[in-house]
Amino acid sequence: MTTSSAAPPPSVLFVCVHNAGRSQMGAAFLTHLAGDRVEVRSAGSAPADAVNPAVVAAMAEVGIDVSAETPKVLTVEAVRSSDVVITMGCGDACPVFPGKRYLDWQLDDPAGQGVEAVRPIREEIERRVRGLLAELGIAV
Repeated sequence: MTTSSAAPPPSVLFVCVHNAGRSQMGAAFLTHLAGDRVEVRSAGSAPADAVNPAVVAAMAEVGIDVSAETPKVLTVEAVRSSDVVITMGCGDACPVFPGKRYLDWQLDDPAGQGVEAVRPIREEIERRVRGLLAELGIAV
């Protein structure tokens, strides 16, 4: 796909409160599975100082390194420039723009949990990311 007339890849933004767990896992799985075929962002309405260590460990178990990721603050521009916005418990803190596709994934919060509790959340996020890729027409 080196033609200049190709449509830009779809853009997906994962949002949770702290951008330290669920949204980081979602972004990491989407990047891992889709590569440059999807533009991936993640952010939090009240970002933590670092990614949850149990999330880092759980993702390492499936061969995905998120140890260098840092939580980022949610901006209006990030939402505006995304085609799909996936919220994971950020409540009313997520700005809503007409014409954007919003998905609200109800998932347990891994904050304060050990890796054993994070594994089923990780598995559910991977399942949903694979479903999203199928909906976007991107084979994995």
